[in-house]
Amino acid sequence: MTCAWSFSLLAVADNYSQSFQSSQPQTRSVSALSALQGETVDLELADAIGLALRDNRAIRSAYLERVTQKFDLRVARDQFAPQLSLKARYLGNRTHADRMRQAQLTPSASLLTPYGTRIGLDWTYDHARTGRAGRQYRDGANLMIIQPLLRGAGRDITSAPLRQAQLAEQLNRLALRDEVAQVITRTVTQYRDLLRAQERLRITEDALARARRWVQVNLALIAAGRMPAFEVVQAEAEVASQELAREGSRNRLYQSRLALAQVLAVDLATPLRAVERLRAEQQPLSIEQAMARAEMLQPAYLMQQVAGEQATIALQVARDAQWWDLSLVGGASQSRERPADRVAWEQYLGFELVIPIGDLSRRQSLVQAEVAVQIQRLSLAESHQQLQRDVSSAVRDLEAGWRQLGIADRALELSRRKLEIEQEKLAAGRSSNFQVLSFESDLRQAQSTQLDTTIDYLDAQVVLDQVLGTTLERWDVALHD
Repeated sequence: MTCAWSFSLLAVADNYSQSFQSSQPQTRSVSALSALQGETVDLELADAIGLALRDNRAIRSAYLERVTQKFDLRVARDQFAPQLSLKARYLGNRTHADRMRQAQLTPSASLLTPYGTRIGLDWTYDHARTGRAGRQYRDGANLMIIQPLLRGAGRDITSAPLRQAQLAEQLNRLALRDEVAQVITRTVTQYRDLLRAQERLRITEDALARARRWVQVNLALIAAGRMPAFEVVQAEAEVASQELAREGSRNRLYQSRLALAQVLAVDLATPLRAVERLRAEQQPLSIEQAMARAEMLQPAYLMQQVAGEQATIALQVARDAQWWDLSLVGGASQSRERPADRVAWEQYLGFELVIPIGDLSRRQSLVQAEVAVQIQRLSLAESHQQLQRDVSSAVRDLEAGWRQLGIADRALELSRRKLEIEQEKLAAGRSSNFQVLSFESDLRQAQSTQLDTTIDYLDAQVVLDQVLGTTLERWDVALHD
């Protein structure tokens, strides 16, 4: 069964918690679940996943972090946009000779081009009034252009911060995808743990009911003179043993409910009940096919690849920093003063060279970047090998689990038949009470084994999806970020 859920990140200034919007299927709200007084809440697995994706605190925190992460990318993209500023100043000055009031306004603009060219333009208006000279006005514009020729020149170096920000955004999206997949995995696991606890309580209660019926059968056989009176003690001891087992099963059920409620972020007092049927279907998949999917979809492995690209860009920037700072500079300015009505202008063009001497920090950054690239290559190789190991183990565990499930089903059927035959033999006086109780214990063990094998196989499918990075696709969850 799959569930269709989608999430969108909305930049809502008033309330970031409203960033989570879900689509079909609709489930009851947390408040509705918490308000139920003692009424058992039947929960399908798809509904449990939907509640977890909507209200799980880890996912809500991850989506809130995405608000700042996406703004970081916006800031990086804004580096090539015109940057504007406005500076204003008003001063009152008094000396032994005169008094002066001065007002100044300076708007400015700067622009960085993709090739590293820096263009600056500013205009200044100055108004001064003194007691002796009267009013004076001065305004002027200044244009400056700087084009790096060695260090900082070229499209690759200039765009390095933006490319790093874009790669960081890829990492953030992969991390969000991995976080959501982990929450889904935990939800499915906790849900099936609740199913396991419910089924084990049912098995224990069925065994207790059979033990009590067997006591009545023993008493009937004793009354008919076909069984010694002391043999009923074995059946009564079995009843006491099953009562004890039932109490343990009830406690495990309570603990499983608490664990699932915490994952769903609902009131811990909510009486949840898992109603999903345990259906195991074979999932044929070769290791080669699984590995191909994992290399394309596994978030942790893809994050290692992105980290390698980041290290390569950092090395490129560190190598560029080893050059001298040589730039072509040019500009023009013009100013005018009143009431003197003087006009002055200037134009210039030339080169500017800065040679650092004895600065080891640039060499240090290069060494660190080269080492980081080599370490990242080793990490990627290790990550790929670990991915191969995880995929191979997950596929083989799934195949082994399917075979074990078939054996467990057959063992359970044989245990039931064996107990029926032994009960018939006891009724005919050809068996003992001890043998029947022993076969009863075998049946309980077979039921528990079949239950555990079924859930273990289903959990192996969940683990395989987690390893392959296909958890979201398996449960039809879309992240609209």
